[in-house]
Amino acid sequence: MIEKLLARMIKAGDVTLRLPGGRSVRAGDGSGSPVIGRLSARGLSRIVANPNLGLGEAYMEEDLVFEQGTIWDLLEIVGRSGGRTPKGRGKWPTRARKAVKRRLQQLNDRTASRRNVAHHYDLSNDLYRRFLDADMQYSCAYFARPDMTLEEAQVAKKAHIAEKLALAPGQRVLDIGSGWGGMAMTLAAEHGADVTGVTLSTEQIALARERTAKAGLGDKVRFELTDYRDVTGPVDRIVSVGMLEHVGAPQFRTYFQTVKRLLADDGVALIHSIGRMSGPGLTNAFTNKYIFPGGYIPGLSEIVRAVEDAGLWITDIEILRLHYAETIRHWRARFLADPEIPALYDARFRRMWEFYLAGAELGFRYGGHMIFQIQVAKRVGTLPVTRDYMLER
Repeated sequence: MIEKLLARMIKAGDVTLRLPGGRSVRAGDGSGSPVIGRLSARGLSRIVANPNLGLGEAYMEEDLVFEQGTIWDLLEIVGRSGGRTPKGRGKWPTRARKAVKRRLQQLNDRTASRRNVAHHYDLSNDLYRRFLDADMQYSCAYFARPDMTLEEAQVAKKAHIAEKLALAPGQRVLDIGSGWGGMAMTLAAEHGADVTGVTLSTEQIALARERTAKAGLGDKVRFELTDYRDVTGPVDRIVSVGMLEHVGAPQFRTYFQTVKRLLADDGVALIHSIGRMSGPGLTNAFTNKYIFPGGYIPGLSEIVRAVEDAGLWITDIEILRLHYAETIRHWRARFLADPEIPALYDARFRRMWEFYLAGAELGFRYGGHMIFQIQVAKRVGTLPVTRDYMLER
């Protein structure tokens, strides 16, 4: 079984796995630096039973140990070999089975949403400080130039989004999924907006409030620990960055109906989310179990349908392809290089996050993931009829 699995997944590179009992299997075309790993009996069973979950668990639990190379090297070879290339949606029985499983995985009522957010975002602000940029932007940066630093690219991302919002001083802005407050603070300080951010993370909101107070923006920015479905409007603008992935497919229609309810008649919303080019699918088993329970990366077709059902105008869509791969490359390098992380987190947690970050980056390089920014409005004539206003000043 393992021989067939390796032969199917690895076409490039040079990978050798040493199996229990002393036998070895090799795959690839022999190119590049060899990757040599040693599998325990438990690790072998995990991978054969469920490769999507088992490989990550085997590495996390030290059932897969590398004698040469790293988990990144192995996953990158799988990516180059086409092992993560989207295969299309399949026939209708497959699509129907996935649709049922998708709904069961992502019901995401208010209780589940709070629990899922706490699982990932309430780990520790100190963890995220160690690998994010100075503003703690935990979403795709915008590399307008390939030589940009992570800090520069995150500033560019915020500016890019702000231009799409077509802000005027004093406008009321709702930030759905406001994180550590960087976007809200930028819109207030640089564009004169009055911003309310909502989040379900107690760790994030505490730091966001602290940062806002230190910046002297308390009269322009506030944060509330509340579900987006419970917010009252109207507001002039809505921005949501990296939050739609936590909504879950069964809630997409509710999400955009809420956006419509909250927007003033001349309001505009800008939604920034990870998407998949292959259409509706399923969340990776390792990610769903250990990293983002209840999370789901949507196909653009699912979002367009939800916007249409809500009765909103789609006024612009932009696809950012490799920007997130570059963003996560910076995060992974910082995470692995931080000298204090080994003292703060046990080895199992570090391997879990190393696998998560490596797999996420390669999902954007080889796995059909991308970012979409979708702009919506209630009225056809709210925004200018050309895109010139979106160009950064």
